[in-house]
Amino acid sequence: MKILHTSDLHIGKKLFGRERYGEYRAVFSELKSICEKECVELVLIAGDVFDTYTPSAEAEEIFYSGIKLLSEDCAVLVISGNHDDYVRLTAAATLAEERNIYILGNNLSPVNCAVRGNTYPVKSGSGWVIFQNTKGENVYINALPYPNEARFKEGKSDETFDEKMSRWIKCGEEGKSGDMPSVFLSHIFVAGGLVSDSEREIDLGGARVVPLKLLPECDYIALGHLHKRQTLGENAHYCGAPMQFSFDECGVEKSVNVFDLTLNGVKNLKQVPITSARKLIRLQANGVADGISLLKNNLEYFVELTLNLNEPVTPQEVSALHENENLVLLKAEIMRTETNDTNIISNKNKSASQLFKDYYKLKFGADAPNELLSLFLSLTEEE
Repeated sequence: MKILHTSDLHIGKKLFGRERYGEYRAVFSELKSICEKECVELVLIAGDVFDTYTPSAEAEEIFYSGIKLLSEDCAVLVISGNHDDYVRLTAAATLAEERNIYILGNNLSPVNCAVRGNTYPVKSGSGWVIFQNTKGENVYINALPYPNEARFKEGKSDETFDEKMSRWIKCGEEGKSGDMPSVFLSHIFVAGGLVSDSEREIDLGGARVVPLKLLPECDYIALGHLHKRQTLGENAHYCGAPMQFSFDECGVEKSVNVFDLTLNGVKNLKQVPITSARKLIRLQANGVADGISLLKNNLEYFVELTLNLNEPVTPQEVSALHENENLVLLKAEIMRTETNDTNIISNKNKSASQLFKDYYKLKFGADAPNELLSLFLSLTEEE
């Protein structure tokens, strides 16, 4: 069976206040073209469909129109991520199933099995689905949406997070039998994964890190949560977000994973580039005139521009720079020819946790306790 793996659409996410709805629509159109060209039979979307719990009406319209477009050629299976309100995301699940689209939230409800199109579910349970195509080929999907106790409506217990993960994963293995090719589809942070600036720090460390050894034995592990394309171990794949969301991703190619899943495992795995979204670039200029010239020569990009200055810019110069619609973020570096202070401490590019640790160390002369750090992050970041 030919499968496409994507994740972390984050529909509605802004770039420093700038709407990108047109790009999200373009990405879905490009995914449609990839499905047609590659003869994809099943699309897996590994969570973070939206960027917030309460997406705008336009964001929801883009999503439902987009997955309807994909379902014209193949079945679509979606799980919720940490940015998604799984109750809201699955509210239209019954209607979506009529279009061969299956949306799983943390209630882990079985999907409605019926023949729809050329690929369709033939059996389903709590957190798992078996898909079959017209050739009679079956694929087993263990689907685990973003896991935490609150989402699964579990109270406090003596179980460690690792023990809970093992139990949740085992639940999704209950329908597996024989030598059927299988996929583990989840939205989690696996230990060793590389992060980018656009991911929330609260969800990327501490107690919620999942050791690679806990993941189930299967042919392909389809992960969401991290925005950089990467592979952990032999077969755990983050396909990455299809768009660049932060300037530390400049120059990073965005793509989806496409592969054949056979009785002999994964074949023909490849990364198919996503090129329809606008790219991000960091530029440096020596002065305002040089900056304006660079902006005009890079109209196809969203630009973070750093000006190297000997003196502050005037309001008129700032206005002239912002007349270029591709300027998203303007920074200034004041060039100092001499200084008598050799003990300047820079907080540039430090994360929220590092700033908190530095402050605590300066204030109390000791390292910040992990429990206090976690509490601080939970107050500064949205769960």
